[in-house]
Amino acid sequence: MTNSVNRRVRASQKRQRLTAAAARVLHEQGVERTTLADIAREAEVPVGNVYYYFKTKDELVQAALSEHSAHLDELTGRLEQLADPRDRLKALIAAWVDQRDVAARYGCPTGTLAVELDKRADGTLDAEAGAVIRRLLDWAGRQFRELGLCDPDDLALTLVSAYQGMSLLANALRDPDIMTREGARLLRWLDSLQAPDGHM
Repeated sequence: MTNSVNRRVRASQKRQRLTAAAARVLHEQGVERTTLADIAREAEVPVGNVYYYFKTKDELVQAALSEHSAHLDELTGRLEQLADPRDRLKALIAAWVDQRDVAARYGCPTGTLAVELDKRADGTLDAEAGAVIRRLLDWAGRQFRELGLCDPDDLALTLVSAYQGMSLLANALRDPDIMTREGARLLRWLDSLQAPDGHM
């Protein structure tokens, strides 16, 4: 019985290593340039084992998207510990800016994947990438709603669009300082927003 449990635990850990590796490698190299061997190497798993867990590259892309979704849930879960929704949004921006070197090198993990997948003619994975971005929009919209601000979903769209834009420009220009400067501008913008009754 114990051996069976240990095997299941090891298999689960190996799958998780492959999923995390897929998220990293696909972000760094893109879908088309990434091979299953690249992901196996990153996960330190024999390449033959990859096929046991994932039959196709698309299944690995789906796993990577699940990993991005889990990271988003983990981040927003931590932010929910803050009492004030404005502080949650500011902490979100700070988390984005903290990733400025990664963004300058590779862009936004989910955004770049969504763009690349959209160019493929053979699947629906782009919609799954869009669903991860939708989760972020919905979360941000709830924060603006809690602040009593008008048009909370539009404000969320402005915020997430700004993040995607600054990630794209930081990556295109290889300049992490763009994230820092634009992050500071977003913080000022957040501070300027007032509910209709005039309360900050």
